[in-house]
Amino acid sequence: MNYYTLGNTGLRVSRLALGTMTFGDDWGWGADESNARQLFDTYLEAGGNFIDTADLYTNGNSERMLGKFVTESGSRDRVVITTKFSYNAEPGNPNAGGNGRKNILRAVEGSLQRLNTDYIDIYMLHTWDQVTPAEEVMRTLDDLVRSGKVRYVALSDAPAWYVAQAQTIAQERHWEPISTVQLEYSLAERNIEYEYTAMANALGTGIMVWSPLASGLLSGKYKPSEDGGAGSGRLAMLADSGNPAFNKFTEKNWAIVAELEQVAKELDRSMAQVALNWVVNRPAVASVIIGATKLHQLKDNLGALEFEIPTELQQRLEDVSRPESRFPYTFFESTLQGMIHGGAAVGDKPNSYHQPVLVEASPETATE
Repeated sequence: MNYYTLGNTGLRVSRLALGTMTFGDDWGWGADESNARQLFDTYLEAGGNFIDTADLYTNGNSERMLGKFVTESGSRDRVVITTKFSYNAEPGNPNAGGNGRKNILRAVEGSLQRLNTDYIDIYMLHTWDQVTPAEEVMRTLDDLVRSGKVRYVALSDAPAWYVAQAQTIAQERHWEPISTVQLEYSLAERNIEYEYTAMANALGTGIMVWSPLASGLLSGKYKPSEDGGAGSGRLAMLADSGNPAFNKFTEKNWAIVAELEQVAKELDRSMAQVALNWVVNRPAVASVIIGATKLHQLKDNLGALEFEIPTELQQRLEDVSRPESRFPYTFFESTLQGMIHGGAAVGDKPNSYHQPVLVEASPETATE
């Protein structure tokens, strides 16, 4: 397992993170405690150190199981735990959810208790609530870092402008900056390329990817060559749940699945491995969350870093999955940009542009 530093931090995390939304069978499609423990142990044995959960995953049982496994394995110093807040578990109590200071301070105590730990490595806003000012969120998270209850802070599923505002405020006021932004990204969902990739590079936040297999669509369960159709499983169960993350059965996505199947056959790799390999190697991506309910799924996913996709096959995946250009991004493409530059060839500076040129001393000028 290779490790990347997360954003502009010194925290080293494995390129594949273990997602634990499946820890617990409270939602009808997860893994019971025995199976979840197998997944946890196998991930650590493979060298993984980055584990993702949230306070409401399987009604809190994901955090409880993870805390138990970490404690029993004695791996707390080794693992990097990410958990999240935002969603409300107390109907009728508006301040038991959202991103305000009151809920953040309430939620962190609950997560610490369920995880059986005295600190959280990365504490993350789960979803933008459209209400709380970025200043309130970042000041509260900074207070948690200063208190020692949290090591790093992060945002998930928030508009790019809000993330940029929050990061700029934190940097200007010397608060703890955003280490990573967690976003959905896959061959079937590439819209973050319009804003977030450039934002992450500019502001020093790595991207942590969720749903790299498009909720199972790219896992190999659905194969057009075998009349994969709607199939069964979590994606089929939740397709009409109202959550847009599970609305994957579209004509374009079936074309992506068909091309992915062919590329995987040519590489003699599983469809899941190829889909994961593609997203792991995209610009600004620091880590990709893999989740499973069965051990063989996790073992297959862990093989995603063992090969490279040749340029020609990458281009085929690029072509079939390219998102449709739309305003104002059409103005940033090569044709119109050429009008700005007067048709002159304009390229990026070489990597050495800002680096000093090192000249090896000749025998005549060398000193002892």
